[in-house]
Amino acid sequence: MESANALSTFEPIMIKPRFLTAALLTTCAVATIAHAADPPVDFNRQIRPILSDKCFACHGPDAKKREGDLRLDTEEGAKAKLEDHFAIVPGKPKQSSLVERINSTDKDERMPSVDSGKSLTPEEIKLLTRWIAEGATWSAHWAYVAPKRHPAPKVRRSDWAVGWIDQFLLARLEREGLSPSPGADRVTLIRRLSFDLIGLPPTSAEVDAFVADKRPDAYKKLVDRLLASPHYGERMAMYWLDLVRYADTVGYHGDQDQNISPYRDWVIQAFNDNMPYDQFAREQLAGDLLPSATIDQKVATGYNRLLQTSHEGGVQAKEYLAIYAADRVRNVSGVWMGATMGCCQCHDHKFDPYTTRDFYSLVAFFADVDEAQHFRRGSNSLPTNRPPEITVHSKRQREQVAVLKKQLAQPGVAKDKAVAATLKKQLASLEKAKRKTMVSVSIKPREIRVLPRGNWLDDSGPVVQPAIPAFMGKLDTGDRRATRLDLANWLTDTKKGTGGLTARVMANRIWYLYFGVGISKVLDDFGGQGQPPVHPELLDNLAAELIKSGWDLKHLARLIVTSRAYRQTSLTSKALQQRDPYNRLVARQSRFRLPAESVRDTALSISGLLTDEIGGASIKPYQPAGYYRHLNFPARRYAHHKDARQWRRGVYVHWQRQFVHPMLKAFDAPSREECTAERPRSNTPIASLVLLNDPTFVEAARVFAALILTEGGKTSGERFEFALRQATSRKPDAEEIRLLEQLLATSRKRYQADMDAARKLIAAGQAPAAKNIDAAEMAAWTTVARAILNLNETYTRN
Repeated sequence: MESANALSTFEPIMIKPRFLTAALLTTCAVATIAHAADPPVDFNRQIRPILSDKCFACHGPDAKKREGDLRLDTEEGAKAKLEDHFAIVPGKPKQSSLVERINSTDKDERMPSVDSGKSLTPEEIKLLTRWIAEGATWSAHWAYVAPKRHPAPKVRRSDWAVGWIDQFLLARLEREGLSPSPGADRVTLIRRLSFDLIGLPPTSAEVDAFVADKRPDAYKKLVDRLLASPHYGERMAMYWLDLVRYADTVGYHGDQDQNISPYRDWVIQAFNDNMPYDQFAREQLAGDLLPSATIDQKVATGYNRLLQTSHEGGVQAKEYLAIYAADRVRNVSGVWMGATMGCCQCHDHKFDPYTTRDFYSLVAFFADVDEAQHFRRGSNSLPTNRPPEITVHSKRQREQVAVLKKQLAQPGVAKDKAVAATLKKQLASLEKAKRKTMVSVSIKPREIRVLPRGNWLDDSGPVVQPAIPAFMGKLDTGDRRATRLDLANWLTDTKKGTGGLTARVMANRIWYLYFGVGISKVLDDFGGQGQPPVHPELLDNLAAELIKSGWDLKHLARLIVTSRAYRQTSLTSKALQQRDPYNRLVARQSRFRLPAESVRDTALSISGLLTDEIGGASIKPYQPAGYYRHLNFPARRYAHHKDARQWRRGVYVHWQRQFVHPMLKAFDAPSREECTAERPRSNTPIASLVLLNDPTFVEAARVFAALILTEGGKTSGERFEFALRQATSRKPDAEEIRLLEQLLATSRKRYQADMDAARKLIAAGQAPAAKNIDAAEMAAWTTVARAILNLNETYTRN
C-alpha cells in the first residue's frame, strides 16, 4: 500500500511546458550497466510472432492452404517427422531442415518462398537458429492460457514502488538499465486525471483546491471524486460505443436514422453504476433471456441490433441475413474475445486455430434474434422501422415518474387542484420524453449452415448448432440447444469458460485508456498477428485482479491511476525517446491528443457553454451546409438544434455512419461500421482549421471572450492570465504575455475604424452608439480566445 506521505515525499518540481515555443524536456538518467549473458529466447514473445508473420500462411492452421505437410503453429506439427527429415530437432539446428531452408541461397529452396512475398531478416534467422539450439522450447499461445496471479518481483528501488503494478514495471526497467521518470506536478496530475476519468478539463477552482490540499490522501480523494462523477460514465461510453459500432443510422444504402439512443444511455448508466463487467456482458448479449428480464436488461440487448442493415427495396433477405451474421460474429469476437474470427467466414483462419465451422457455430448462437422484420416493415422513413422495438423511459426518468406518482397519491394532494395539475403536467412532459429503442427478441432459431467460401447461395455446407470454438472445448448444456445466455456465461465463467481470457482483453484496454498504449499493443487481436504483451505477468495480474474484485472496473481504474507509474511526468529526454519511442516500457507517462468528443467538450467547458445533462436523445450541432446532399432515400437536409441541446457533450452527437460529423471526423472519430478498439491519432492542418472555423468553436470563443472581459479583471495582463488558467490550468510567462498583447493590438487595429466612427457619434450626443465600442473590443478579445482555444496544449493530455 502507498505510505501516508508518499505523494509529498516524491513531490516533483513543476516543469511548465511552453505553448508558444518548443516544449522543454526533462532529463531522465539512463543507467549504463554491463549486461550478463542474454536470457533464453522467449517463444511467445520472440519466436511465435516470426512464425506467425512469415510462415503460418503456408504452414499454419488452414489445412487447405498448408504446404509440404508441415505445420508450424503447433508443437506436434513443428517437431513431427517429415518423410526422411525433421523441420525442427530440438538442440540440433544443423539437423533441422527449417534452419537449412531459411539459410539457403537457392531461391527455389529458400523459405519463406519468393512467391509468398515474405522474407526473414538476418536477426530473425539468428533468433530462430538460437532458439532451436537452446532446445526449441514451446509454449502455448499466451492469449489462450488462463491468466494466473504472479508474485511481484523484487526491485532495488523499493522506495519508488507503491504497489505490485510499480514493482513489475520497475523490475523490467532495472533489467533494461533504465530509471523511471520524475513524478508529474500537481497541476498536470489533476488535468491528466480529469481527462482520463471524465473526459473534461478541471476548473480553475478545482486546480487551486488540489494544489493547496496538502493532506496525504488528497490524490486518492481526487481519484474517488472523479470516479463518482456522472461524467465518468460518459467518458467510458465514448470508448465502448466505438467497440460495439454504435450509431444513430443503419449504415447501408440510404443510411436512414434508427431508434437506439436509450442503449447508449444504458451504457453510460451501467458505467456510472459500476455494473460488474461480467453482468455488463451478459445483459448485452442475452438480457432478454434472463429470468424476469427488466426494462434495462431488454434495452441492453440493443447491442445485438447495432449492426448495419439495408432498407433498399428488393434486397435479398437471405443474402443480407448472411451479411448480418458475419458482421455480428466479427463484432462479438472482437469485443469480447480480442479475436479476428471474421477471417473464418470464407476459410479456416490462417494464423489462429479458428475454423470456418467455428465461425458458423458462433453465428448459430444468434439465429434466434428476430432480425428479419425490417425486410417486410422497413422503410425510407426517418427514423426507419427496425422492429422489434420498445418505447422506454431512461432509468432516471422512471425514478422521476415513480416519485411524481407517489406524490399524487398522497392524501390531500388530489383536493389541491393547483398542486395536482402541476404534478400531472410534469408527468405528461415525462411521458413525451419516452423514446423507442431496438431490442433483441428470441424467436424460433433459423437454420444455420456452413457457407462454403462464404457464398450465401451455396447450401451444400453442413448444418451447425451453437458451439464455442472447437479448440476451446465444449459447452455442457445436455440435450438442450445452447443459447446466447450460454455464450455470455461461457465468456465470463472463470472455471468452465474463458472468463480469464475475457478479463485479460478488457484489462489491456483499460490500461490503454490510462497510458495511451496497451500492454499488448494490438487491442483487438490477441491472436498470431497481434503482439505479445511487453509485461505479460503484469497483464495477467490485472486480469486476475479484475476477476477477484467481482469484475469491478472502477476498482481496476483506481488501482492503475494511483500507481507511481501513472503519476510519472510525460516529459522525456532525447535518449529515452530514442530508446523507447512508443513508451512500451513505461519509463514515463504518455502524451497524446484527446479523443474527438473530448476536444469539443473541452472547448465548450472552458467557455462555459457546456450543457452537462446526462442522457437523452441524440443532438445535432452546427454542421456545414450541404454536407448531406448525397444522402437519399429519403433526401434530407440537416437542421442543427437551436437550444441548449446544441452545447451537449460529444458522446450525444448524432452519429451518421456514412457522413460522420466533420468535426469528429477531423479528429479521427470512426464511422463505426466495424469494431474500433483504438482510434488513430493524426496531426493535420484540417484539425487546426476546424478549431479556428467550426461554428461551435467560434461560438465557444465568443462566449469565452465575454467570460474573460467580465470575470478576467481590468487589465489585459490580468485577462491573459485568467484565460490561460481557464484553458490550460497555468499562468502565462512574460514571452507569452508579449505575444498575446501583440495579437490583441493587431485585432484592435482591425476594428479601429468602427471604434472611431462610434466615438464621433458619442461626441455628437448619440451615446447609445457606445455599444459599438464594446462590440469592437469583444471582437478583438474573441480573436485572442480563438487563439487560446486553438492551442495544442489545450487539447493535449500530458
